[in-house]
Amino acid sequence: MTEHTVIHQGRVWDVVGDVVDLGASQVLREYVAHTGAVAVIAMDPDERVLLLSQYRHPVRTELWEPPAGLLDVAGEPLVDAAARELAEEADLRAGTWDVLVDFFTTPGGSDESIVVFLARDLSPVPESERFVREDEEAEMVPVWVPLDEAVEAALAGRLHSPTTVVGVLAAAAARDRGWSTLRPADSAARR
Repeated sequence: MTEHTVIHQGRVWDVVGDVVDLGASQVLREYVAHTGAVAVIAMDPDERVLLLSQYRHPVRTELWEPPAGLLDVAGEPLVDAAARELAEEADLRAGTWDVLVDFFTTPGGSDESIVVFLARDLSPVPESERFVREDEEAEMVPVWVPLDEAVEAALAGRLHSPTTVVGVLAAAAARDRGWSTLRPADSAARR
């Protein structure tokens, strides 16, 4: 990269332009500079996963998503961010954390990366410690879906959130491999 320009500074992310030297030429590439995020596939002992309906304005629809959120606390370990989001959005804590998968959401137009955790051994957050949800989060509806049904819904095109699709497919693949593909929760790092 030979030049970096902030085109628009936003509340959550920026639009930037980089001049990139490709050897034979230099090109301008504009993209969303994103803080990154975490997501949580919360699974109960019956192999059901928690999905939340959440309105997403850019696509003008409600999507079924796992608990998830931005990496907006400086220096916060990713597993701690995931635990915070699980507590805030689902009123749950987990006794066991693993990394399922990590991915770039739209690498042609954004540098956003998401680490998807698997949370098990769940317990409720005490009423007195629960987070007060606002804005889009205030209207979220939680549902517990059998993992195999979530996989079928993803493959049939009924689930549209990339985090949900990637997360439930990764959870099913990990389960089918006896959980041998799971990585330690503390192995996740910011990109």
